[in-house]
Order: sequence, then structure tokens, then C-alpha cells
Amino acid sequence: MTDVHNAQIRSYNMSRIGSKNTKPELLVRKFLFSKGFRFKLHVRNLPGKPDLVLPKYKTVIFVHGCFWHGHEHCRYFVIPKTRTEWWMEKINRNRTLDMIHEGRLREEGWNVIVIYECALKKERQEETLAEIARRLLQIKMDLD
Repeated sequence: MTDVHNAQIRSYNMSRIGSKNTKPELLVRKFLFSKGFRFKLHVRNLPGKPDLVLPKYKTVIFVHGCFWHGHEHCRYFVIPKTRTEWWMEKINRNRTLDMIHEGRLREEGWNVIVIYECALKKERQEETLAEIARRLLQIKMDLD
């Protein structure tokens, strides 16, 4: 099967996909801020540059895109039909790095919360955001 775009258009489209300030990330940030949680963004000196860092709670939050991080059994993770081997290597590398970074953060004493974009779709959004707040409050109680 051939690509529906030529190489130049495909390259442009892919270059527009950002890793920071994505819609799912902004949704989580807005929710947490409205609930009184304060955080830092994309802290470079932590493994994996977490999307959100809540120092008071010793917690980091990663908001992962289902495709880029190979979210298994998710309808938003579809293996491309062109350059399949290249894409699988890239996605598997992302998965490996995710595991390494999460492990290093836990070793350093951080709590790690990972949220996939599919959990922030309309039908599950409220439930997911409430679960994040609940987990943060539980972590705060454990720290006190």
C-alpha cells in the first residue's frame, strides 16, 4: 500500500507534531491547576523530561500519545502500513526509553503517573482526571 501523501507533504505533516504542550497535556495541566495542584513543566534534569513535575508530591506525570508510545490494545495505536519495520523500531525504542526513565525516576524516589491520550477522550476524561487527583492526594497523605 502506498502513502496517500508524497514525501515532502508527509515530512511537513510529521514535523508539525510536537512533544510539548499537546492537547492531552494541556487538559491535564488545566485540571490540576484548577484543583490547586502546582507543578513545573518539562524539567530537563529529570530522566525522560516529565511533562509535569509536582515537587511537593515527589511525583512526575507523563502524558503519552498512544501512537508514539505504542499503547497496546488501543484503537489509536495502529502500525503504519508503509515502512512498518522502521516505525516498529522507533516505537519500540520509545517504549524501552519509557521503561528506563520510569525505573530511574522510581530509584530516585519519585512517584510516576503515566496517562495515555485515549484515557483523556471525552468518554473517559472525567474518570481519568478524578483518578489522577485521587492518586495525588493519596501520595500526599503517604508523605505526611
